[in-house]
Amino acid sequence: MAYSISANEVITYEPEALRSFFVYSFEWIDNLLFLQSPQSLVGLRAADYEAIAKERFVECGWEGNGTIQLLWLPSFVFPLSLNIQPTGIAIWHVKQIEDGVSFLLSPIQLPFPELSGKDNDT
Repeated sequence: MAYSISANEVITYEPEALRSFFVYSFEWIDNLLFLQSPQSLVGLRAADYEAIAKERFVECGWEGNGTIQLLWLPSFVFPLSLNIQPTGIAIWHVKQIEDGVSFLLSPIQLPFPELSGKDNDT
């Protein structure tokens, strides 16, 4: 089998770090087949991460429904100037049931002008 990082290497920060992440909303992310559950990556600590992610999503207008999951963005989707590691970036994601708006929580400011953010100079 080809090399891959292990699940416990994807999230390399503590739950509290989510408080400093960038929050975005986007219409619409309709392919949810490639998302991972937080439990599959951080195990029993998932509830700690999810609690803070929920707070951050609510600050951006999330109504509290939908399932929080992780969306992986490979390094090649970013400009080379950002020096993203080959392992890419895991983005916290929830899709609101009512209107299908997705909310994203990212450890870096995302370089995609189509995203609207609460505190991201957009």
